[in-house]
Amino acid sequence: MQLQIKTRSGKVVATVHLDAVSTVRELKKAVHESNKRLHPSRQRLTLPLPAGSTAQTKPTVLEDGKTLGDYGLKDGSLLNVKDLGLQIGYSTVFFWEYFGPLVVYPLFYALPHLLYPGVTPPAQRPLVQTLALAYWSFHYSKRIFETFLVHKFGHDTMPIMNLVRNCAYYWGFAAYVSYFNNHPLYTAPPVQQSVVALGLAMLCQLSNLKCHLILSNLRKPGEKGYKIPKGFLFNYITCANYTCEVLGWALFTVAVQAVPAGIFALVGTVQMAQWAIQKHKRLKKVFDGQEGRLKYPRRW
Repeated sequence: MQLQIKTRSGKVVATVHLDAVSTVRELKKAVHESNKRLHPSRQRLTLPLPAGSTAQTKPTVLEDGKTLGDYGLKDGSLLNVKDLGLQIGYSTVFFWEYFGPLVVYPLFYALPHLLYPGVTPPAQRPLVQTLALAYWSFHYSKRIFETFLVHKFGHDTMPIMNLVRNCAYYWGFAAYVSYFNNHPLYTAPPVQQSVVALGLAMLCQLSNLKCHLILSNLRKPGEKGYKIPKGFLFNYITCANYTCEVLGWALFTVAVQAVPAGIFALVGTVQMAQWAIQKHKRLKKVFDGQEGRLKYPRRW
């Protein structure tokens, strides 16, 4: 069958010939062969909006694993395409945004004579500075480990500008937090406070890892769609992984007793709270207990 691919402005950018059993992934490859500018990773294909649709109606996005027949496409059908722009792999973005803090934070710890000119470092470094460096390094090393060996991404790519934005956020905060945590004039809190807080924070990090392992194993190979997380803290909290992350950075702030660490923790908490609210609403909507669907359990 013949399909025409057009932009939202109505311009036809490709005409392809495929069978009803062909997948959307194969369709994207065919569009790319017809229009070299539209690499498969840049394409967002949607069905035309039905007549009478309102401005709030969202078009149906074609999923890579489904066939053209699944969407009722036939000879002469039209599809809309949006160019998502230059893309980059999720794992690549995650690696670089996490690698930066692993390099930036230790610089202020290791090179005080260069990065704090005119200030004489103390004869003995406070213990909390070393412990905070160890915690910080463990956290971002764990994140890189999870990126390649634990996480399963719902999409292969994202806009390349996300790399710039994410790296600016993580690298910038690493410098901001580390500058004050490792400053020669830094006043350390009581040692017991720091040790206990960072010990509890490490428990949060390990709990976060367990949560990520649970999420990674939710679906069997080849399965798609949403699943209800179960086990461990997920029996009580929808986004237990975010909860552990938030508590970990709150305890880190208590351990170092520094305002920049608190600001970093607060900004992260606000962002993760938004993600958690969205996910909780989505799961409640998907698992509404109607027409044979599971009912999402009562959770925070």
